[in-house]
Amino acid sequence: MTTKRDFYEILGVSRNATKDEIKKAYRQMALKYHPDKNPGDKEAEEKFKEAAEAYEVLGDDTKRARYDQFGHSGVGNGGGGGGFTHDWTIDDIFSQFGDIFGGHFGSFGGFGGFGNSRANQRATSRGSDIRVKVKLNYSEIANGVEKKLKVNKYVTCHSCNGSGAASPSDFQTCSTCRGSGYVTRVTNTLLGQMQSTAPCPTCNGEGKTITKKCTECNGEGVVRDNEIITIKIPAGVAEGMQLSVSGKGNAARRGGVPGDLLVVIEEEKHPQLIRDGNDLIYNLTISIPDAVLGAPAEIPTVDGKVKIKIEPGTQPGKILRLKGKGLPEVNSYGRGDLLVAINVYIPKTLTREERALFEKLAKSSNFTPNPKESSPIFDRIRGYFD
Repeated sequence: MTTKRDFYEILGVSRNATKDEIKKAYRQMALKYHPDKNPGDKEAEEKFKEAAEAYEVLGDDTKRARYDQFGHSGVGNGGGGGGFTHDWTIDDIFSQFGDIFGGHFGSFGGFGGFGNSRANQRATSRGSDIRVKVKLNYSEIANGVEKKLKVNKYVTCHSCNGSGAASPSDFQTCSTCRGSGYVTRVTNTLLGQMQSTAPCPTCNGEGKTITKKCTECNGEGVVRDNEIITIKIPAGVAEGMQLSVSGKGNAARRGGVPGDLLVVIEEEKHPQLIRDGNDLIYNLTISIPDAVLGAPAEIPTVDGKVKIKIEPGTQPGKILRLKGKGLPEVNSYGRGDLLVAINVYIPKTLTREERALFEKLAKSSNFTPNPKESSPIFDRIRGYFD
């Protein structure tokens, strides 16, 4: 078990030191061993925590009296080593004791540049995002497309240029925060006074107020209007994909940051083609004579029709692959294929002459199926059970 060091010794003050002397000593040690000033130095970090633990007790009259009478056991943690009377982190120390340094959000700002620099920035509003749906056909998906969208949204007021004031001179410094955009609150805790900073409720963090509002937007800096937005949609997008157009959402009030336009892709179904990832599928039905003798056929693609040749003896279920006739991959050079699935039409009724012809063909050994030969369809069905 490690013996804890004396709190007065840690801060380097005598037992009859005043509160101001203790506060000053802690401030000097905290700045010396601050983590921002000693990055990656574990020893400095432990000394920083040790100093804060000592100040937590000696900076409070009640805890100090208990410590003077009973030692470490009077303020928790007995004689054991390490840790506060609470299991705090470095951030907890900043938030609890940052008022000693006068920084925003419990930081050590203003002393060597340490702490949260964002505390000195004024609050900035942001406009909301807008989500729209765009329907594309397969040709637009295959080649990419530029679309013009008419979007009803909040836009910057043209009358006041987004300021919200009737004229540039119709502003005054906020009397609540005196132009800083923030207000500081001090609350009393068991550990003493704690300081916190928040955006000014009067000016919403802007540091100034309007003396005469713009009549067009009533001081908001934005109005409702339609805007034509041109967007470029890359080739290869798919159903449900979402594209983001930065800064094309709703404008923010009084010169803030605009939101984004979120474009959701919807696919317009093709009357003949079926999408399977980046591949396209086309079901081609041919006659029995064409399957037996072979014949030319015309196939639809996203870029127009192409002609193919059906080879003699083509079996039902055969798949013909047209390389590169599918859809592209988004932001890639790859492209899918067009798969042509062959179906053979079997007539349900026959004329007397047709029936006689088929009866004659049935007697030919060439038209008698060989049970030892498996068809592509049978192979696919059998695969499910293997």
